[in-house]
Amino acid sequence: MRAMTQLDTDVLIIGAGLSGIGAAVHLTKRSPGKRYRIYEARDAIGGTWDLFRYPGIRSDSDMHTLGYNFKPWTDAKAIADGPSIRKYVNDTADEYGIRQNIRFDTKIVAANWSSADQAWTVTSENVKTGAQEKTTCRFLFMCGGYYRYDQGYRPEFPGEAAFRGQIIHPQHWPEDLDYSGKKVVVIGSGATAMTLVPSMASKAGHVTMLQRSPTYVVSRPAVDGLANFLRKILPDQWAYNLIRWRNVAFQQFFFRKTRSDPAAARERLLKMVREELGPDYDVDKHFNPAYNPWEQRLCLVPDSDLFKSLKSGKASIETDHIEHFTEKGILLKSGKALEADIIVTATGLNLVFMNGVEVSMDGAKVDPGRLLNYKGVMLSNVPNLAVTFGYTNASWTLKADLTSEYVSRLINLMDEKGATSAMPYLAAFPNETEPFVDFSSGYFQRVMDQFPRQHTEAPWKLNQNYFVDRKNLRELPIEDGVMQFHIPSKAAQAKPAMQAAE
Repeated sequence: MRAMTQLDTDVLIIGAGLSGIGAAVHLTKRSPGKRYRIYEARDAIGGTWDLFRYPGIRSDSDMHTLGYNFKPWTDAKAIADGPSIRKYVNDTADEYGIRQNIRFDTKIVAANWSSADQAWTVTSENVKTGAQEKTTCRFLFMCGGYYRYDQGYRPEFPGEAAFRGQIIHPQHWPEDLDYSGKKVVVIGSGATAMTLVPSMASKAGHVTMLQRSPTYVVSRPAVDGLANFLRKILPDQWAYNLIRWRNVAFQQFFFRKTRSDPAAARERLLKMVREELGPDYDVDKHFNPAYNPWEQRLCLVPDSDLFKSLKSGKASIETDHIEHFTEKGILLKSGKALEADIIVTATGLNLVFMNGVEVSMDGAKVDPGRLLNYKGVMLSNVPNLAVTFGYTNASWTLKADLTSEYVSRLINLMDEKGATSAMPYLAAFPNETEPFVDFSSGYFQRVMDQFPRQHTEAPWKLNQNYFVDRKNLRELPIEDGVMQFHIPSKAAQAKPAMQAAE
């Protein structure tokens, strides 16, 4: 290896949202001697919770599991709104002195690993000026989430140019939108639609949720009474840990029961909706999906707000297909016409792996679709690169915390061994692989070829199980016969890195 020049930083973290700020704190606490920078394409901390500003924006899981394991959530509401979560992330950054290490308005364009230099060279672009610069780092940590911030998923609808009202996507919500007394149609049946409908119904004349097919919906209280009681008699961290464990255990139990007996889970979920809406509501038509529970994500509604809006008559659901837009609204396949002043296309997200960064090794482009996931953290035969990807069946931050802890452990072990890089070594890409995520949701299916694959056996399997990952990432030895280290004095003995496309 040729002589190393001074690197700009030890660790470069991409993204200053929930994952990126958490990664910086874990690194600060567990690897205090390491220099790090955070590059954030937007001009503020918060990521998702700063980007989305549509009415009612909130978490779709409880904050005792969506919050960091090191910072108790102390607000009364466990199902929190967007501004409260944004404040929580900002407060965390300030408490641990993270903000001074963030470079805002800085978008990552490309990253190239040099085997000779044992370092990443990252090309970034100032989003306001267009000026580009290069940064060198030893370790690259992708924490920017998994969807495009600049563009949500927005299908073209027949005849939409004829519509005389406003068409809005929730990802680009106008701050000055006045929908008081207006007729609103929200197209979609996911978490965004479920949030918008009851929130807008309080001011709008009427809100209709138009869905092609139903989604499983479950209500739970926004306020966790036990959590608030425990904080009165225990230190905040103790109370937080107890509720966190309770909620994680319940999430995992419910998921396993759902997958093992989907028919019983379906009946239980539908029974809960019938109890909310009464015997005269057509639950089978509007809340009984064609797929089994947890083949797509369940939608959480706090304090039954969606059901209350439906019962009040301020909101309604139409399960039908769009024939075409008209001047006054939407004509459905059934022949029914929906009048609207505003149409909200809550049609989903555009996913992208590693924030769309063009990654290469020694100048050769890396194709993530020809890589295997390693422990849900790294990629086969790619050195010094970690990617945060949270759970699809539980809170994102549960996995983000474990990922950051593992990265710090790995970096510390590299230092102990005098290694300049660590790489999960895969001798040959297996013939039989599985998709990165076992979800039938359209937003996943559209882009799964751009994501790495997984195998059926450890450590190449992506576990959707917090307790399994907790053992794998926090407790088991990092040296597992797969992780290979490059130690300059022993470089001749090391296995050569494969090209990522092999």
